[in-house]
Amino acid sequence: MPKYLLVIVESEDAYAEAGEAAFNEVMEAHQSFTKEVAELGGAILGGEALQPVATATFLRGTRSDTVEVVDNPAPDLKEILGGYYLIEAADDEQARRIAERCPAMYGYIELRPIWEVPSTYVE
Repeated sequence: MPKYLLVIVESEDAYAEAGEAAFNEVMEAHQSFTKEVAELGGAILGGEALQPVATATFLRGTRSDTVEVVDNPAPDLKEILGGYYLIEAADDEQARRIAERCPAMYGYIELRPIWEVPSTYVE
């Protein structure tokens, strides 16, 4: 089955303002979502929640002699990458139905098909 990435993009500020009860509600929604994926005929292959953007390290010039750590290159973004799910689905339509159930109360879900890398690029 084809693979898809569900990117969870949300506002960290909204979580901070909403408080612990809202956070717990979102976590319960994620637990429900993991069950719904199977009911919709898909499968979760992996997924993780990310620490706040303040913990991130931003690098420019990778794979060169001038790699440097820089400040957040997009400080004005109101919504940031907060986590992801890697799923399998039969097709784009099934993947979309699954993505529609993924919690993102303070932002949105980006759904992207995974590029199957040709074996000529993999040893």
